[in-house]
Amino acid sequence: MIRIILLLIMIAMISFLVASRNKKRKKGWAIAILVISTLLFALCMVPTIMKMNYKERPTTGEYQHEEASAILIDPSRIESFETDGSFREVPVHFYFPEHIDQMEEKSLPLVIFSHGAFGYYQSNSSTYMELASHGYVVVSLDHPYHSFFTKDSKGKTVIVNSDFFKTALDIGGSDVPEAEIYDTTSRWMDLRIADMNFVVDELQAAAVLGEPTGNWHVDDKFNDLICDVLKATDYEKIGLMGHSLGGATAVTVGRRADISAVIDLDGTMLGEEKGVQDGVVLINEDPYPNPILAIENEEHHDQEMAAIENSYAYANNVVMKNALCGYETYFKDAGHMNFTDLPLIAPPLADMLGTGPVDAGECIDTMNGIILNFFDCYLKGIGTFSVQESY
Repeated sequence: MIRIILLLIMIAMISFLVASRNKKRKKGWAIAILVISTLLFALCMVPTIMKMNYKERPTTGEYQHEEASAILIDPSRIESFETDGSFREVPVHFYFPEHIDQMEEKSLPLVIFSHGAFGYYQSNSSTYMELASHGYVVVSLDHPYHSFFTKDSKGKTVIVNSDFFKTALDIGGSDVPEAEIYDTTSRWMDLRIADMNFVVDELQAAAVLGEPTGNWHVDDKFNDLICDVLKATDYEKIGLMGHSLGGATAVTVGRRADISAVIDLDGTMLGEEKGVQDGVVLINEDPYPNPILAIENEEHHDQEMAAIENSYAYANNVVMKNALCGYETYFKDAGHMNFTDLPLIAPPLADMLGTGPVDAGECIDTMNGIILNFFDCYLKGIGTFSVQESY
């Protein structure tokens, strides 16, 4: 539990810094975060330990869940963060109904999740478990060197890249030119989009074989279980989802013809930015082809409204305006981290790093309910979907 808490600390530190593509964000925020990090243990360790008895959110479906993991190795990409010529590796973590091989239903929808900058695959475990309890297979992937902590196929600990860390802190400064911001964030998005596309492709390829391909590194204890999951998954019903920078990743990959639905949890859709001309960001105006749901905090929503009023090019506004089937909602009194499990695990820390006065448990439960209803509609064909303007 302590390790998870430490990882979520880092999710909070950086994720909210990149949550919004607002040019007016001051470098003072970055300095404040650095100060907070040095005081972290002194201020938060005692109340955090007091929350060591934290219980997972109760799920509402009929199934208990199981977990398994693997590492997918992409032979088409050399790892740019290393100098040894090794291939890019993408860890994947499965959440699915218990005893999946014994289920009567043999065609479970697939949902793939991408974490935020400096995030971790467990950042939204309550969401994965809720979906699994209702008969979904969820795959949460790590983006090595963007993830605060993961492991490679040799068992080596892979921590966040220091240059990425520093750049993420600096890029929100008001004196950073738009062209420089775009060059940086587009490199981030290229890496993450390639990771998620690779995961989708590998899952589909493994489904054809009925077992992991040669690009998979799987521990023996998980091999049979993952084979059962692969055989029980419906690859014609794929949903994508992510938080913050992960939401941006899901949105751009979600333009694929084989994707059925997409959810962006409080992320700026950076992958839809196509360049900068005369200091103005150019946004992809092609109609968004698949059902998409954007869930945001109140400040993020207000920034979108301000962008419209000031005729400022903002990716989320353009994408949602051009979506063939798009839904938006925001949570009043919520902060960026209220869309992860951090406020449930370490409330004092979460309060310092981007939550609002909203009740954390109610917020995450309501969000998970909306997510379930959306995917039920567009992946399972159950009922119709609607969402309030705000909650």
